[in-house]
Amino acid sequence: MFAPRDPDEYLLDSERRVIRVRRHWASLVWDLFEAAGLLVGLVLVSYLLPPSSSWLFQNILWYAGLVVLMRFTYQVLDWYVERIVVTDKRFLITTGIITTNVAMMPVTKVTDLTFHRSLMGRMFGYGTLIVESAGQIQALNRIEYVPNPTEVEDAISGLVFGDKKGQQQDRFSMLKARRAAVGKRKAAKL
Repeated sequence: MFAPRDPDEYLLDSERRVIRVRRHWASLVWDLFEAAGLLVGLVLVSYLLPPSSSWLFQNILWYAGLVVLMRFTYQVLDWYVERIVVTDKRFLITTGIITTNVAMMPVTKVTDLTFHRSLMGRMFGYGTLIVESAGQIQALNRIEYVPNPTEVEDAISGLVFGDKKGQQQDRFSMLKARRAAVGKRKAAKL
């Protein structure tokens, strides 16, 4: 009931999935530092208070620590369920644990594709994908923390800017090969 849907359930039967990834774990680093800093701060304040201080204030501090941990757990779960999916027809990003959001953009609307890798991105293996369409700002115009950036960029570039005529010829040759194989099976049965 509360489990998010698998992103493949949003795909049509005629679509071929090219890429399916989740954002790089480095997208959680700032959240981790934030949670750890808040917890250390709460523990320090708790120990620096005089022992004669109110037990109510001590309990409030520990409950605040629990809220920080629950918030970080939610952020990790949200990262875990988020998927970036690229098919031969569209880009999809599914997000959300309780409420699922699906952002889509057709591949045919892409006019420019830029890949940016910072120094940290080079060290840890992630990058930012900037997708531009015909004069419009889409929901998917900037996808940060994309893992394995060179493979993803090559696959998307081949999909968006590849040889369309060659892909159609390959598709028709596969159909011819499939028909020939079916014909040989029918002939073998007779």
